[in-house]
Amino acid sequence: MEILNYAFMQRALIAALIVGITAPAIGIYLVQRRQALMGDGIGHVALTGVGLGFLLNTSPVWVATAVAVLGSVVMELIRWYGKTRGDLALAMLFYGGMAGGVMLMNLSDAGSNANLGTYLFGSITTVSPQDMTTIYVLAALVLVITVGLRRQLFAVCQDEEFARVTGLPVRLLNLLVAVTAAVTVTVAMRVVGLLLVSALMVIPVAAAQQLSRSFAMTFAVAIGIGVAVTVTGTATSYYVDVPSGATIVLFAIGLFVLFTGLAAPLAKKRARASAAAAERCTLEVPGKGTPADDVNV
Repeated sequence: MEILNYAFMQRALIAALIVGITAPAIGIYLVQRRQALMGDGIGHVALTGVGLGFLLNTSPVWVATAVAVLGSVVMELIRWYGKTRGDLALAMLFYGGMAGGVMLMNLSDAGSNANLGTYLFGSITTVSPQDMTTIYVLAALVLVITVGLRRQLFAVCQDEEFARVTGLPVRLLNLLVAVTAAVTVTVAMRVVGLLLVSALMVIPVAAAQQLSRSFAMTFAVAIGIGVAVTVTGTATSYYVDVPSGATIVLFAIGLFVLFTGLAAPLAKKRARASAAAAERCTLEVPGKGTPADDVNV
């Protein structure tokens, strides 16, 4: 294949594959917690880290990771203690992160609107070998947490009170989910961009939920969808010369619409199967026996 003859496209496809795995892996917990837009908020904060990286003439990805992790911790603290003004504080944090990133990018000598666009909307073909090293390390961390602690994280995201009663460290695990989401945002920002990364966390999970009913199956199907749309979207962007981030997200939305259309017939088929099984399991009450059936003692 022609696409594999170029080193930059090899890196792009590998990065897409990794992001297709990691984004839904943490996204399923965010959806379970009803925090589907958390990735979008972290992306706003991470932009300040990108601008700071350019201003300090160092790696924007690592600085963005540090700032995003700090922002996710602040977001969790606001969620715990913010009460009635929590949403206002979060809004200021998100908008402040976006404004700070734009300002720092323009103050730096190396920064430009073109550089800003690659981080906002993704530019997978510009992923460097140094970026790949960062992606490998951060993605491994995300997978160790999301797969290794899946039972504990599922319990906390499903019912915090029940998890607390069973003795799980609920706040620590919630904080771990937030930090892992922040790391995933910085892993994916070169592929789909900070403004679209939340879509890749949520849409594959939402599509998987249309067809699967168990957590394990939803987890596996969501990752499969994530890999399919990221790799296919990256290849399409190369051949058609369109933005990779937008292409990947539109493919994900297309699969969600397709799976939603398939969900209704499957639900009806399952309902008919359940009804048929219930009929087969119906017990018939035996009729009254004849006198000959009586046993005399």
